[in-house]
Amino acid sequence: MTASIGDVAALAGVSVATVSRAIRGLPNVSPATRSRVLDAAAQLQYVAHPHASRLAAGHTMTVGMVVPLLTQWFFTQVVAGAEGVLAANGYDVMLYGVPDTRSMKRFVDEMPLSKRVDGLIVVDLPLLTDDFDRLCEAGPLVSVGVASPRASSVTIDNEEAAATATRHLVNLGHRHVGLICHLPPQALEFTAPVQRRRGYERVLSESGIALREELIVPGNFALQGGAEAMAQLLTVDRPPTAVFAESDEMAIGALKTVRDAGLHVPTDMSIIGFDDHDMAAYMDLTTVAQPALLQGETAATLLLGHMAEKDPSEATSVVLPTKMIVRATTGPVHGASMRAG
Repeated sequence: MTASIGDVAALAGVSVATVSRAIRGLPNVSPATRSRVLDAAAQLQYVAHPHASRLAAGHTMTVGMVVPLLTQWFFTQVVAGAEGVLAANGYDVMLYGVPDTRSMKRFVDEMPLSKRVDGLIVVDLPLLTDDFDRLCEAGPLVSVGVASPRASSVTIDNEEAAATATRHLVNLGHRHVGLICHLPPQALEFTAPVQRRRGYERVLSESGIALREELIVPGNFALQGGAEAMAQLLTVDRPPTAVFAESDEMAIGALKTVRDAGLHVPTDMSIIGFDDHDMAAYMDLTTVAQPALLQGETAATLLLGHMAEKDPSEATSVVLPTKMIVRATTGPVHGASMRAG
């Protein structure tokens, strides 16, 4: 039996993406890890994934990845994870950016007719049912971030992850908890921000804390947006003593505003983010980590399996775990803040 890239990863004790990077000579792989991967590949006589040889004839050997925001951390991580697995199996990746409704409609209308890819990975796109069905009819498809009964998907439990973040703040004694959240009203309505706000609101309700709309501010999922949102939160009557930002990028922006205002973290303000961005550890940011790279790797593995099948199988739903990481930006509510509440 021909060895797979997964076999090499298991023998070397690393991820599939690391095997791909090591074999292709890419950076961010230590010499010791690269040597271990190459030794495992040689021992298993690994050459190419069987999916690639079975699918090569008459196919483009290209997978399309549909991404709404190409520059944001989460999307770059998902793309990197998928690209590593696909490249190791002989596939190129074609990126499609669809930042608004018009571009998404054009993509849905044209993609089924283009025949330029053998399969699709759709990342965090709020597709209408008819659009989703049309893309599924064009070929194998895996969705990342949005679950659907019509196609295989890789997701996390956004609501529960956000509830965990909010509960952490409440358990520290905070009663005025702000939320830096979704994009402002625009064409694309993403599901993750809605689910994360739901988790935030659920914990407040369970804790007997009244929801204050003035403590919920959009941050555009960006550094500048987080900074501006925090500036707005600091001006309200009875400002928050703690803030949950729905992404680490917004949380890092919020940290700058707090420190620029002469306040101290976490004594005057606790801040928690979401993602475990590459910069989170350097900022000592408390966060809820989601396995973004693994979501891409898992989606690519599922898609390879579907493309290798003669008859379509049932959709597979994979829900990956998140993890609370407590660092230095959250702490107990200050005594004066408790009396003010």
